[in-house]
Amino acid sequence: MMPILSLLLAYLLGAIPFGYLLVRWKTGRDIRAAGSGNIGATNVLRTEGKLLGLLTLFLDILKGYVAVWITAKWTQAHPTWMALAAVACMLGHAYPVFLKFRGGKAVASFLGAFVYLSPLAVLATLIVFVAVVAATRYISLGSIVGALLFPLAVFLIQHPPASILLAALFGGWFIVWRHKSNIERLRAGTENVFRFGKSSRA
Repeated sequence: MMPILSLLLAYLLGAIPFGYLLVRWKTGRDIRAAGSGNIGATNVLRTEGKLLGLLTLFLDILKGYVAVWITAKWTQAHPTWMALAAVACMLGHAYPVFLKFRGGKAVASFLGAFVYLSPLAVLATLIVFVAVVAATRYISLGSIVGALLFPLAVFLIQHPPASILLAALFGGWFIVWRHKSNIERLRAGTENVFRFGKSSRA
């Protein structure tokens, strides 16, 4: 019973729309009506500024970490249940029941979950992410490249149980799939470049 409850809790934690809540609290506006319409940290950063953007990022990472941490406590750190909790948290963020299943791209919640499951792989991928963004100024491209390489980093660095590796593979694929509109804009040359502050779009 506890493993199932931990997955439900992981989904509900993932579904907490921190970007939406912070912008609504601070400005009274709906972040879904600004920029890309996404509730994630990148859109909050570009439309509302550094403070709310970074706070959204921190809280979205935190909920991924907490979701897996609680599952580890409730299941004696069973790798399959922890892997499923990581996936459940991602799905909660992407399809939050509190916002009629219209959520974000799940990058930060995925990152937080795997900070618990495979911290060295996360660190290695973050280095790649920063390098790509620094070179191209596209956060979306950094996220896509990082998502594609992350399962390989998990495999090479951790040699994890199959369930953890499968969760990494699913997460990487899911993030790339959620970035399909960004991929189209990158191909068309219309994707927005990263600026550390407000922008009209994201």
